[in-house]
Amino acid sequence: MAARIEDYGLIGDLQTAALVSRHGCIDWLCFPRFDSGACFAALLGDEENGRWELSPDAPVTRATRRYREDTLVLETELETADGVVRLIDFMPPRGEAPDVVRIVEGVSGTVAMRMSLSIRFDYGWTIPWVRRREDGILAIAGPDALFLATPVELVGRNFHTVAEFDVSEGDRVPFVLTWYPSHHPPPDRVDAEQALGETESFWREWVTDCVHVGRFREPLVRSLITLKALTYAPTGGIVAAATTSLPEALGGVRNWDYRYCWLRDATLTLLALVRAGYEDEARAWRDWLLRAIAGLPDQLQIMYGLAGERRLPEIELEWLDGYEGSRPVRVGNAASKQLQLDVYGEVADALYHARVAGLAASSEAWNLSRKLLEWLENGWREPDEGIWEVRGPRRHFTHSKVMAWVAFDRAVRSVEQFDREGPTDRWKAIRDEIHEEVCREGFDTELGAFTQSYGLQRLDASALMMPLVGFLPVDDDRIAGTVAAIERELVRDGLVERYRADDENVEVDGLPPGEGTFLPCSFWLAQVYALQGRLQEAEALFERLLGLRNDLGLLSEEYDVAAGRLVGNFPQAFTHLALVDAALTLDEGWCRRAGVPPVEEPRPGTADMTG
Repeated sequence: MAARIEDYGLIGDLQTAALVSRHGCIDWLCFPRFDSGACFAALLGDEENGRWELSPDAPVTRATRRYREDTLVLETELETADGVVRLIDFMPPRGEAPDVVRIVEGVSGTVAMRMSLSIRFDYGWTIPWVRRREDGILAIAGPDALFLATPVELVGRNFHTVAEFDVSEGDRVPFVLTWYPSHHPPPDRVDAEQALGETESFWREWVTDCVHVGRFREPLVRSLITLKALTYAPTGGIVAAATTSLPEALGGVRNWDYRYCWLRDATLTLLALVRAGYEDEARAWRDWLLRAIAGLPDQLQIMYGLAGERRLPEIELEWLDGYEGSRPVRVGNAASKQLQLDVYGEVADALYHARVAGLAASSEAWNLSRKLLEWLENGWREPDEGIWEVRGPRRHFTHSKVMAWVAFDRAVRSVEQFDREGPTDRWKAIRDEIHEEVCREGFDTELGAFTQSYGLQRLDASALMMPLVGFLPVDDDRIAGTVAAIERELVRDGLVERYRADDENVEVDGLPPGEGTFLPCSFWLAQVYALQGRLQEAEALFERLLGLRNDLGLLSEEYDVAAGRLVGNFPQAFTHLALVDAALTLDEGWCRRAGVPPVEEPRPGTADMTG
């Protein structure tokens, strides 16, 4: 049985990632990309679906873990009656081939260790042909090959590779697992100790680019590292999460594949990285965006593959039992074909703020923006599936219309601030028309709040974005009423539901009821509190949310308040970028109250980005 979601740590090489449990078992790993087939899929099944375990042979009496400061190098200390060992797990930034490096270090005493490696390609379906080599074993099946190099003697047993060895104080025993295409010759071996030093240096140098040194630096930096780890370096795309099919409700069917690049998540991640000083990532993302969405504006998708692939067919893997019995397990995502009007606004907002932050002007980006706006001039009137990707009938979702307003607002600002060319009078007229319609059709006077969709007396936490994107000022009575209604109807145990996923909502989202509270929405509420001047409430909620992180500072998409557990895909970019935004907004709020500027430090070696 897989561990609790919060018991996993993340390691990665900016092209894929692995989940390592609290006791040293890798239960999820896809090679060579985030969205490739998993060779370890025990997370969604059991040991027979692939895993890699390194642990003491005797019972573990105490387990602690941490990331080495400002890195993605994971250390796990396991204590037994005979002594203490330290597992050092990491993936070096991609060189010739992807590697997982594990070093077993003796801390005290002498500890008997065991290793069990179960390689199952194609999401736990394919058992490879394994051959012994002088310094390890080679596993091959179809297009995939894995080589495990180690000085430890390896033995085959019942389609598993096992080892038994002792580790005494001062010993360091390496294991290096390398993937490569089976029709290629094996790549050069990686020196574990050298790779460790290079990996630590890479992450620490990257963190020095962060300009923020405020009160919440530790959770902010950990979230930024997580967002960077979810970036596919060859193209600049950012995946929504490292996993597929971790359930939004334990035992439920809301299990989706998040190993793709959502325009929404990617644009919001871009904004968070820009605010923190990471212009290189902003530039890479903009280049990815221009490639991915090139084509007819009416063919814009809400998500793409890591290199901009458009076809992401959704299938179910019937041989996997699902995380804690949560079936089906899905690969691919049918929502890629949905219409979600809000992504037009999010793309426009991201490109505008990247320009404000100093990213060099791009004629290609502006031409693309104008083409999207041409379609949106009439397209904004259409019903859509909305931000939450409902699988019920299309509706006129309030948030979708608000973000369509954002698209035209940012276009007007771009003309006025950056001397761009465009039909500003027409754009202003459309912007005003959308604003008037949303305030007329999306606001319910009986509820005293903006609703999820036109004509439906149901609340939606996406309305919290209205003051955050500037649709209405935060002190507007309608915003105050909406916040109060959300506090009254959607807050559960101090956390925010995105909407009520109850029996009445089945006709809206097309799915059975039941899911956790939505962590990004809770961070949005903290931001709104800060903008309202309710700084103590904002900080209390923010600290509550920080307390839901696991011991490594990682969060999933949702939190099950009844079970006291993280649920949903993990770690989740949407949640961590909301954390970054909330941290920055809180610091800015306290600085405004104190009458001092936000605390930032100049970015070392920043080049002129004005263009």
